[in-house]
Amino acid sequence: MESAAIGIFDSGLGGLTVAREIARVLPSEPLLYLGDTARCPYGPRDLAEVRRFVLEIGSWLENRHVKLIVIACNTGTAAGLSLAQRTFSVPVLGVVEPGARAAVQATTNRRVGVIGTEGTVRSGAYSHAVRALDAGVTVFSVATPRFVDIVEEGLRRDSGRVEDLLAHTSEVFIRPSFYEIARDYLDPLKRTGVDTLVLGCTHFPLLSTAISQVMGPSVKIISSAEETAREVAETLRRRDALATGQRAASHSFATTGDPAEFELLGSRVFGAPLGPVEKVELDELTSLPSPEMLREAAAMTEERSCV
Repeated sequence: MESAAIGIFDSGLGGLTVAREIARVLPSEPLLYLGDTARCPYGPRDLAEVRRFVLEIGSWLENRHVKLIVIACNTGTAAGLSLAQRTFSVPVLGVVEPGARAAVQATTNRRVGVIGTEGTVRSGAYSHAVRALDAGVTVFSVATPRFVDIVEEGLRRDSGRVEDLLAHTSEVFIRPSFYEIARDYLDPLKRTGVDTLVLGCTHFPLLSTAISQVMGPSVKIISSAEETAREVAETLRRRDALATGQRAASHSFATTGDPAEFELLGSRVFGAPLGPVEKVELDELTSLPSPEMLREAAAMTEERSCV
């Protein structure tokens, strides 16, 4: 079990920001990452459909004998974390609760903003997670779907390192048209007086400098990647499942989309060459969930529709 990989998945490239932080915190742990770029983005999709995707990819990772699964996607976490935790034989962690915990610890006026995809905001996952930790914190959520498009466009237009994309001098993201979009999204949050803002999508850390400039220096920006990596490390430590040895681990990457494009763009987000990327066909994924899994997913959808 100690030598098994940590399984990580996202709708595309954004979850590599989480994988990168896990690799930094746990350099001896091998990672197996699947980016579902053929079906990206998850945000506009119905949560029941995303829940099915979580079952499919979780099954694929479990078949690869990973020792822990990270849903490095906020929409995927909101839609399917609880179902995945009941379904799979290994621990399953998401990115919402770690981000919510960091926000609760950071806020001083107990007013927290959240930006994310339509699916994440619609689910209310961050509001529920924050209130479970501190019922006195007020959460203000805004869907910012165009931010995902801006990140994807920026990655394709720029050939530099991800550190350059994050820098305030980057011409790819930091341009007048972006600021117009950002102000339309973020000004309502500024008016609520939030002192902490959660980046509720794993694409958004690539926009953190610009988002911070729009929100102002008094607003703390929270990315869940660091908190998620700490939770992964603590979970494995408590289960006595940490990798032994001091050598840097080798990682494996797969995508449902174009492997060459994923290798090129993903290497810049991950901060190191990905190497050859495996192609996973959608037909393979859709055949994996058992009838029992699908019945439980359908029951969860029906239960939530009645709430």
